[in-house]
Amino acid sequence: MARAFGFICRASLASMCLLSTLSGQTAKHPSESASGLLEQFESTTVFWEQFLVAKKIVALHDTSVLPHLEPWLRCEDMRRRGNAAFIFARLGDGRGFQVIKAILEDRSTIRAVFEIDSAGHPSPRQQIRADRYYAAHLFGDLRDMRAVPILITLLKDEEVKLIVPWSLEEIGDASAISALIVTARISLPRRHSFFSR
Repeated sequence: MARAFGFICRASLASMCLLSTLSGQTAKHPSESASGLLEQFESTTVFWEQFLVAKKIVALHDTSVLPHLEPWLRCEDMRRRGNAAFIFARLGDGRGFQVIKAILEDRSTIRAVFEIDSAGHPSPRQQIRADRYYAAHLFGDLRDMRAVPILITLLKDEEVKLIVPWSLEEIGDASAISALIVTARISLPRRHSFFSR
């Protein structure tokens, strides 16, 4: 019995030493991980793949990456700009939140256009819609309570109203519930009962 207890103690001690060594190595080399992820972020051209890299950068909790990402806050590709803004916001830099908000409000055609209309031509109008939709989605990913009043005003906005309830749910602020209920009542078609005739 004593021998088994001694074995368990040694195994536990070895496990703790191994874990502390591994966590110490991770803490010693965060810049290597950050630089590799920054390189990935900059070379990834598909916005949703870039967002996955953005989440990994945020997980490092390393604000030293922000100066390297500042040019991305002015990128003509609004969705990739939004990905950089997400990193800024999650790492506590207020510029990130403001950039996402600005994308939601921006209806100018000065932007990169990837959306194509039915005639096969680039469509700035469809791109604006896609960019605004993505920005509303980013607010949900961000889970920042400051986005709630902004999103509530967009519940009837034709371009983003389908993603806004999801974003509000992700944020989880109870103040949005009444607005969601009212919007749901308005959007449901009225049904006439056969018996009400």
